[in-house]
Amino acid sequence: MTILPVIPISPDQPDAVQTRRRPSMPPRHLADLDLAARRAAVTELGEPAFRAKQLSTHYFGRLVRDIDEMTDLPAASRARLTDDLLPTLLTPMRELACDDGATRKTLWRLHDGALVESVLMGYPDRVTACVSSQAGCGMACPFCATGQQGLTRNLSIAEIVDQVVYLAGVAASGAVTGSPPRLSRVVFMGMGEPLANYPRVLAAVRRLTAPAPEGLGLSQRHITVSTVGLVPAMRRLIAEQLNVTLALSLHAPDDDLRDELVPVNQRWKVAEVLDAAFDYAAQSGRRISIEYALIRDVNDQPWRADLLGKLLRGKLAHVNLIPLNPTPGSKWDASPKPVEREFVHRLRAAGVATTVRDTRGREIDGACGQLAAGELSEASAGGAADAEVAQ
Repeated sequence: MTILPVIPISPDQPDAVQTRRRPSMPPRHLADLDLAARRAAVTELGEPAFRAKQLSTHYFGRLVRDIDEMTDLPAASRARLTDDLLPTLLTPMRELACDDGATRKTLWRLHDGALVESVLMGYPDRVTACVSSQAGCGMACPFCATGQQGLTRNLSIAEIVDQVVYLAGVAASGAVTGSPPRLSRVVFMGMGEPLANYPRVLAAVRRLTAPAPEGLGLSQRHITVSTVGLVPAMRRLIAEQLNVTLALSLHAPDDDLRDELVPVNQRWKVAEVLDAAFDYAAQSGRRISIEYALIRDVNDQPWRADLLGKLLRGKLAHVNLIPLNPTPGSKWDASPKPVEREFVHRLRAAGVATTVRDTRGREIDGACGQLAAGELSEASAGGAADAEVAQ
């Protein structure tokens, strides 16, 4: 059973009595609905059907999330529409920036107190949003801050989409230094296992890629969905016939080690996971991104590089090596640079395209789940102190 974290009742009441909250899905939001359902919703509220397009144009086309800024709507209509179609889903708890403003991370509190994170990363030619699909994660990977929190709940379609719309608005404001003002890519690599929230993640992808005003108008080819290897969901994704990139968090080429690093491997072994990934590549024509966090003295041995090269040689795949961003108190650490270079050399010698991920955001707890873990630790410490005083 997953033990839910203790959450403060209100960020403005640090000394409030701590309580355990039951996770619950948020109220309905515009982004949960397609355009036809939005028309039906506004007419049910006694508004003309064209209000659906007005709202959608503001939200998806102009990246306006506050209905008070939608001044072409009558004031009387705004109150009704706010409650039923534009409720607040995400409340910022912390917003941090580094890399001279090119990397920006936000910690959000959801309506039920759950915490999630999203990151905006600017480059000279693009801006990428990394978003969460779950509050916490149930995959229990021991080197991952989110995995150690356990799963609180799945996010709704709109909670996922609203992260992207907010980050697209930040990019459009020019706040991301040295980057274009338009969000161009979205990666589902934040908190959670996306394919464990399959229906909502797929609906969010369709909303993000639908043309405005129904959606955000992003290219499917600029969307990446990650997974630790939930084979049935991977097979289901093949049947969707999408053109999104699939990223497989492999982290070890052999079952003995992957059983430890990625516990779901005890159910679906490396060979079965790779077969599903290669079948997705064959259907979509998109090469698979093999995510591999290099961990000192754990999975960075030369023979593991050779084995990974053997498994991927001739396949439509590339390896994305990730220098581990250690979490406080963790026994896991990043591989030394000479070891990293040797790993890269062996993979490339095997004919496997390999890149090393840019290390962003270390000074702002950039690894997935670190800000949330810090907030939960502070909340737990506060709760323990309160209990001690009460005794």
